[in-house]
Amino acid sequence: MDSIRVVELFAGVGGFRLGLEAASSEFKIIWANQWEPTDPNQYAFKCYEAHFGRDSSHICKDICQVADEVPEHDLLVGGFPCQDYSVAKSGAKGLYGEKGALWWQIESIIKRRRPRCVILENVDRILRSPSKQKGRDFSMILRSFYESGYAVEWRVINAADYGQAQRRRRTFIVAFRNDTDYFKNLATVTCTEGSKGMHRHIVKDGLFAQGFPVEQNTGERVGAFIDDMSFETMDELSQSMKVYLHNAGVMINGWLYSEETTPIFETATELGQVLQDDVDKRYYIDSNDLPKWQYLKGEKEEYRTSSGSRGYLFAEGKVAFPDSLSKPSRTMLTSEGTVSRSSHVVTDKTTGQLRYLTPVECERLNGFPDGWTDMLPDKYRYFTMGNALVVPIVTRIAETIIRTELYD
Repeated sequence: MDSIRVVELFAGVGGFRLGLEAASSEFKIIWANQWEPTDPNQYAFKCYEAHFGRDSSHICKDICQVADEVPEHDLLVGGFPCQDYSVAKSGAKGLYGEKGALWWQIESIIKRRRPRCVILENVDRILRSPSKQKGRDFSMILRSFYESGYAVEWRVINAADYGQAQRRRRTFIVAFRNDTDYFKNLATVTCTEGSKGMHRHIVKDGLFAQGFPVEQNTGERVGAFIDDMSFETMDELSQSMKVYLHNAGVMINGWLYSEETTPIFETATELGQVLQDDVDKRYYIDSNDLPKWQYLKGEKEEYRTSSGSRGYLFAEGKVAFPDSLSKPSRTMLTSEGTVSRSSHVVTDKTTGQLRYLTPVECERLNGFPDGWTDMLPDKYRYFTMGNALVVPIVTRIAETIIRTELYD
């Protein structure tokens, strides 16, 4: 195959595209979609077009309105919205929430266009969503792929475990069509060796095992090998699925195997290694705000009153203040750069004063080139990096896909 035609959904500022193109010139983006319903200025899309050009194949519309326009392609990629996959909030609705429901648009595109391969990214908690029926949402996604004629591998990858400067845990899903040699080989392993072969695939032979090595001897096997995916309807599945899903797994022909894996750790990049010199003073913290920061970052246990006037005990642990420069950073959120518990605060290397991370430093934590978002206001530079994926992780997945000859 001379080129691999790629459709990029929920493109953001182009992290998936950067990662694929860094892996091989064979990847050609033929259609991309980005739409942020909360942003009237569509800043992420403006950044995408600033780098990849204005083109009729770059679409800034709600995917629900343009899913039928997606052309034939070989590879579908996307980091689909994650706000509805909380296991901490009892009101989170998972696949039935407003943003979680965008999964069904992905499913419709897969069924209509049947790409050879699909790569998706989401938060690690999708494996335990929703809070009242943990594991249901991911089980339904697996069922969708099964019905569409795909096998699935997944792995929760912490970028810092594989050399990156940020502790960012994300679930990566790779699905491959049932007429590929890769699918056929895995099906043979499943039929002839059962759970033993599936275990070996996860820790040694599989796509993620090749790109992101794990320990071969994982100790007590915590996986399960089942064939109870044969539900009559999606509704029956959503009510009945009770499989505990671990950080790695495989599903093929309705058989599912999942187990907990331990990465072979690579030397991580330290937060201090990505810090800039001569940082503009606007990123420094006002000394008058220190008490507020100390409260936000500190351990606390206090009685609070809810909106309904019911009292409750609120408790949370301490967050490092300032952040350590000798470790990878914590996970960036979209609130980075604001006075909040989650924002990073570092000691400037030159002045010794406390300050925020700069937008460029946030770009570095995600593996983007310096200044990638510099056409945006700072607020949206932080916001887009809080939403972005770690580009080098995508590159490693793409390189492994090329090596496995899925597209030969």
